[in-house]
Amino acid sequence: MGRKPTGRPTSFDIAYRAGVSQPTVSRALRGDKSVSAATRERIEEIARELNYTVDKNASSLRSQRSNTIALLFFEDPTADESMINPFFLAMLGSITRACANRKLDLLISFQRMEDDWHVQYQDSHRADGLILLGYGDYTLYRKRLDQLERQGTHFARWGSVTSDTSGSTIGSDNFGAGRLAGAHLIEQGRRKLAFLGHADEHYPEFAQRYRGMCQAMEEAGLTPDASLQRDAITTEEAGRAAMRSLIESGADIDGIFAASDLIAIGAMRALVEAGLKVPDDVALVGFDDIPAASLTSPPLTTIMQDIKGAGERLVETLLAKVEERDMPDNRLPTRLIVRASSKATPGT
Repeated sequence: MGRKPTGRPTSFDIAYRAGVSQPTVSRALRGDKSVSAATRERIEEIARELNYTVDKNASSLRSQRSNTIALLFFEDPTADESMINPFFLAMLGSITRACANRKLDLLISFQRMEDDWHVQYQDSHRADGLILLGYGDYTLYRKRLDQLERQGTHFARWGSVTSDTSGSTIGSDNFGAGRLAGAHLIEQGRRKLAFLGHADEHYPEFAQRYRGMCQAMEEAGLTPDASLQRDAITTEEAGRAAMRSLIESGADIDGIFAASDLIAIGAMRALVEAGLKVPDDVALVGFDDIPAASLTSPPLTTIMQDIKGAGERLVETLLAKVEERDMPDNRLPTRLIVRASSKATPGT
């Protein structure tokens, strides 16, 4: 259970005081969830009493680990110069906290399709693994993920859970979220629902949201109309163009589910430009609950993803792969946030 304390405090001294093994102390001080919360708190308290600090260099030499994670953002077209989807930018805080709780360092960079991420980070021992956020066209990105898996690169990513069998992907219940959005619009008296966003294998998360909306319509005795779907990537301009296409087609619609808040915000602009009122003429629901969603006029009803849980789950999934432990649950729930863009009923 440990050895008696010596002059300079060591992890063995903590183990002796806590009545646990030295490996348990090491795991606890790393924030490893395999150690119970009560044991971890007791060990951390003893470490503070002894003024013990982890020698990261010695720890890394013993474990052959850098105790560093690389977070790579995929460059997305944005209205500003950040080139980061606002949803992923919001997730950065939760990932940073999850790393800090486990005493891990975090490297942040951009990912490009032509770059060899594993060479730059894991293979060079700069990081123990990668967290990947964003990907663009999934049919192109899938090839890179397959390559990373073949090379044994440790990674976790945010994306479509159902399109990944490796256990490396954490994501929301997109089908359930789409069903939730569709059911809400129907409850508001809407019957002719349109969807803005790709609905195929190129953007599987969007496709699942669309299928969920269609399921809600079928359960309500309504027939989804494929002609009311328009492709759009996650930008305001794409949402505006998709909405204008629907308006110019003369389509009869009274409710819209946009695959992202940015698409929804662009659609709202197009509706206003066409002289249509939101929500009196057309109710609108987005997805992500980015900060701008509550600032639109009217404020945007949206599906909120669990950003805090996402960051925690991504870090835990990556560590589970590195340490060859059982993987955590990879699907997170969503919640409908009702605001003024969808609340009025037709004719009001």
